[in-house]
Amino acid sequence: MKRNYYIVALIMLTFFVISFLTNVIGPLIPDIIKGFNLSLTLVALLPFAFFIAYGVMSIPSGMLIEKYKEKKIMIAAFIVAFLGSLLLALIPNYLTAVLSLFLIGCGMAMLQVVINPLLRTSGGEEHYAFNSVLAQLIFGLASFLSPLVYSYLVLNLNNKNGTHALAAFVPENLPWISLYWLFTIICLLMIVIIAVSKFPKVLLSSDEKAGPLETHLLLFKNPVVILFFVAMMCYVGTEQGVANWMSQFLSTYHHYDPQTTGAKEVAYFWGLMTAGGVVGLLLLKIMDSRKVLIGFTVLALICLSLALFASAKVALVAFPLVGFFASVMYPVIFSLALNSVEEHHGSFSGIIVTGIIGGAIVPLIIGWIGDHLGLRTGMLFLYLTMGYILSIGFWAKPIITNKTINLFDKKERT
Repeated sequence: MKRNYYIVALIMLTFFVISFLTNVIGPLIPDIIKGFNLSLTLVALLPFAFFIAYGVMSIPSGMLIEKYKEKKIMIAAFIVAFLGSLLLALIPNYLTAVLSLFLIGCGMAMLQVVINPLLRTSGGEEHYAFNSVLAQLIFGLASFLSPLVYSYLVLNLNNKNGTHALAAFVPENLPWISLYWLFTIICLLMIVIIAVSKFPKVLLSSDEKAGPLETHLLLFKNPVVILFFVAMMCYVGTEQGVANWMSQFLSTYHHYDPQTTGAKEVAYFWGLMTAGGVVGLLLLKIMDSRKVLIGFTVLALICLSLALFASAKVALVAFPLVGFFASVMYPVIFSLALNSVEEHHGSFSGIIVTGIIGGAIVPLIIGWIGDHLGLRTGMLFLYLTMGYILSIGFWAKPIITNKTINLFDKKERT
């Protein structure tokens, strides 16, 4: 099948935009707390609203794609995200922020379901693994850049000597709202780009299709499906629990400025997660994925402990390193899950993606505990989620294990 480089490039751009819009919530949290005078629990409802949208939209999106096809769903997704961004930009208050993030989350969930099968078709099945890795690197790059863009916008809007194009539209006490004006423009541009693009026909095998509701209910009767659904909840909960609260933690306990140091730390967290993904991919070629998961999770737990209990300077290094060692968790959990069932992989994928709601639940639990016992105590909840991820390396029994290269096999050299 001929590769469609234009659509592959469009998908890579879409991955960049999804990440850019998704992973900026963490750096914003200290500013949102201050701007809207919120408790930790109330501010945690913002990422909750965003990630609960994945639970609402992931499975229905798969069914909608079969009826309306990829192009219409991608346009609809960016329209929903555009409306969410515009709502918060025009009417900046706590309630519109909750609704806005839910709408943006719905749009991003729809896109996530569309672009993976589209990438396989457009880039060619034989290149899918490479293109998926490239997409994750682009995703990581956007996650690294978005906190830095936030920091740039906020600092320039606050600079009395400078004039900024967005300054006239942004309340003086809420400079971070400028980011949502930028999101509005980005979504509008993406709608136009997708509208004028010609999409290939995506043919899904019967095993890749989302499948009816009955198939999903049948899968939920399988204990392995439940275990991996919880695993994905724990992973995304861990990722977002660290990314969303680290800036506030550094501000509360070490008095670092969230608009500069805090934002950079979150950027480094995502940047090192991308770098860790590359290292993880190399290790997966020579080691069983379960052993890689165990090793990286233990190191992530050590770094989390240092971030929470060591000195300020150590915390600045340890928090981003949690991202480095958490990098292999998502791909290993996903591959172990799909390799642990014999059929209905499309429906199972939808269920696993729905586990992204862990990004809604875990930060909320951390915030609630933080209001009552302090944020450091709240973040101890991450030991439970990471402990569960560690356990996967011991109980997972995949039908097919990842193919590795035996470096000491003489037969392969001859």
